[in-house]
Amino acid sequence: MLKSLKAATAMALIAAVVAGWSVKSANAEGKFACEPGETYAMNVMVSSHPYWVPVFEGFKQAAKSLGCEAVFTGTPEYDITKQIASFEQEVVKKPKGILLHPMQADPFIEPINKAIESGISITTFAADSPKSKRTAYITSDNVAEAKFAADEIVKVLGEKGEYAVLENPGQSNHDLRVTALVDYMGTTHPGMKLVARQATNQDSNAAYQAVSAMLQANPNLGALWIPEAGSAEGAVAAVLAAKKKVLILHADITPATLEQIKQGNIHMAINPNQGIQGFMGFINTFLGAHPDLSDPFNDYKVSGFNPMQIPSMDNGFAVITKDNADSFDLNTYMKGR
Repeated sequence: MLKSLKAATAMALIAAVVAGWSVKSANAEGKFACEPGETYAMNVMVSSHPYWVPVFEGFKQAAKSLGCEAVFTGTPEYDITKQIASFEQEVVKKPKGILLHPMQADPFIEPINKAIESGISITTFAADSPKSKRTAYITSDNVAEAKFAADEIVKVLGEKGEYAVLENPGQSNHDLRVTALVDYMGTTHPGMKLVARQATNQDSNAAYQAVSAMLQANPNLGALWIPEAGSAEGAVAAVLAAKKKVLILHADITPATLEQIKQGNIHMAINPNQGIQGFMGFINTFLGAHPDLSDPFNDYKVSGFNPMQIPSMDNGFAVITKDNADSFDLNTYMKGR
């Protein structure tokens, strides 16, 4: 009886505190909306890549709902120096915030920190620069993606077999997708043997050459795991040219690999929820630019850091197979937008 009374009293106290906090929050300075002309940018490398399209659509949807302006920026090249230059050019324009996909982590530390020091909110997405002062990072769980792919390979091929991976060294999410799968295979499915590992750097031609050589050197190759879609385009072409039967799984999606999935030449793609990534990427960037919207229970007032810290947010991922491929048609998605 005493225990129940104490619990009831505690609950009443918590309710009173929460009620008081809610009233105070409602009267806090600022509003969950943009001032006229308030602008947010999204910055990427290889700006023509179809991956960015649904991400930016989600970014724009969130911006519109808050009365903000949204712009898309970046560089058409896969070149870290040029992406940093495009990012710094955007910083000069003084947007309120930038949602950034850093091609590489460490080279972006100083540019990100300088942007933040100038009063610009920075959120990273899909790839990170964790040593920088960015306030938020949104991505799919790359380790979970890799484990799902590994388990699927074993589910189809059995506990013993040969597999290979293609790589894009230096891009954090791609690195994690590869290393996590290799490590997980080694500990959970030791009967699966890694027989080849080649950097193709999102280049379909390099992937074609690499996979052609792998097939010649490893006639029993049963599966390929690829951390992005560009290399998957070359890989499937090489497998088809060699008239081999190889289980191909890759992360992300392009119209070309989607078509190969529909035809049954690629087993599946594991694709981040791009629209959610863009939508929540914007929200996190907006919150980083408006820390006055919250008075969190921490030491930000004495330490001086931005209280809107979100070290990692998982936007989830979808599994694309022949059965649901039509739902991921980019042309259909973009109709009427």
